[in-house]
Amino acid sequence: MPASSEPATSGVPTIVLFHSVCGLRPAVHAAADRLRAAGHEVIVPDLFDGRTADSVPDGILIKDEIGKEELLKRAITAAAPYSDRGLVYAGFSFGGAIAQNLALGDEKARGLLLMHGTSDIAEGAAVDELPVQLHVADPDPFEPHDWLTAWYLQMRRAGADVEVFRYAGAGHLFTDPDLPDYDAEAAESAWKVALGFLAEV
Repeated sequence: MPASSEPATSGVPTIVLFHSVCGLRPAVHAAADRLRAAGHEVIVPDLFDGRTADSVPDGILIKDEIGKEELLKRAITAAAPYSDRGLVYAGFSFGGAIAQNLALGDEKARGLLLMHGTSDIAEGAAVDELPVQLHVADPDPFEPHDWLTAWYLQMRRAGADVEVFRYAGAGHLFTDPDLPDYDAEAAESAWKVALGFLAEV
């Protein structure tokens, strides 16, 4: 499926960046450009084949129409050509859930950056101190506190090295300037921390 990338850079991890249920919106391309400016190679798969949404409910309709299994298959197919390099998986909300699933199943994964979203953790999942960073609104209707506490403990038991950053008062997709959830201060703070994390993996 369509994906944009830059030439590989020696010694710098390749990042596979998955969009939210709102699709491959301009904010996702802007995020990829920000990461490239920091020296990373970035792959940006379009799991929705060009379809986008202006709200999470509308995006969920697209996601459900395509189906979870098909979307995961598309994500695996997009990442596979680069997996031997040792990828950093990243994603926004639903894309974070996709990224988490791929990272926990890839023994060569170098890191996992989650923006706005997490996923269930498969029974028996195990990693070797995989660096994981999550940025999430506080509160977030899609990532309630009880869920995040359980998720954190399960990730730690799986062997991940996890950091969680919460942003009080921000909307769910607070890094997308074209959505009502946008919070400029929270977004810039999250990206500053995330770029520091990516520089170390």
